[in-house]
Amino acid sequence: MKYESFIFDLDGTLLDTLDDLTAAVNHALAWGRYALRTREEVREFIGNGVVKLMERAMGKCKEDAPDFQEVFATFKEYYGAHCEENTRPYAGILEVLQAIKAAGKSCAIVSNKADFAVKKLARSYFAELVDVAIGENEEAGVKKKPAPDSVLAAMRALGVRKEGAVYVGDSEVDLETARNAGLPCISVAWGMKTEEFLLAHGASVVLHDPVELKKYV
Repeated sequence: MKYESFIFDLDGTLLDTLDDLTAAVNHALAWGRYALRTREEVREFIGNGVVKLMERAMGKCKEDAPDFQEVFATFKEYYGAHCEENTRPYAGILEVLQAIKAAGKSCAIVSNKADFAVKKLARSYFAELVDVAIGENEEAGVKKKPAPDSVLAAMRALGVRKEGAVYVGDSEVDLETARNAGLPCISVAWGMKTEEFLLAHGASVVLHDPVELKKYV
C-alpha cells in the first residue's frame, strides 16, 4: 500500500528523545525534592503529554500536589533549554523523510509533546522535510491525542483528505489516535514500546527498521 500523506508521532517514532526527557524530568524532581526516576521509568511515563508525564514522575495528580505548577514549570524551562543535547533522529529516518519529499508527498508531525518543543525540534532536525508540526496545546482548545483533533488539524493544514493518509507511531496512544481519526496506523517497534505490546493493543502492522517505511511511499 502506497500513501500520499504521512502523519508521524515524534518521540519514539522520528526522534530518540528519551535521554533528554529523563534529564529534564529528574532536574524538576530534584528541584521539588522528589525521588528521581530511571530512564526506563520515564519511558513508561511517556505518551499522554507532558502534564501526565510529570504527574506520573511525581507520583501525584496535579490536583493533589500543591507544588505541581512550580515543578512542571521547572521541567518545561529545563527541557526547552536542553532538549537537543542527546536527542537524535533514529537511523534511517532522514532517508525516509527525504524519500517522501522527493516523491512530492506531504508529511506532518503530531505529538503530545508541548507545542513549543515540537516546533523547535522539527525545525532543528527536519527543516524542509516536514510541512506541518503540531504539539499539545489544549489551552487553545485542541484536545491532545488520542483525540483526533490535532491529526485532523494537521490534515487541514496539509490540504489532504483521509483517503491516502496514514498515521505512524510507536505507542498504544498512537493506535487509538489513528482509529479515532479514521486512519490506518503503521506501528513502529524501535521507540518506546515493544512489538508484543503493540500487537496486544491492536497493531496490524509493526515495523522494526525506519527504512521499511520507504515501501509505503
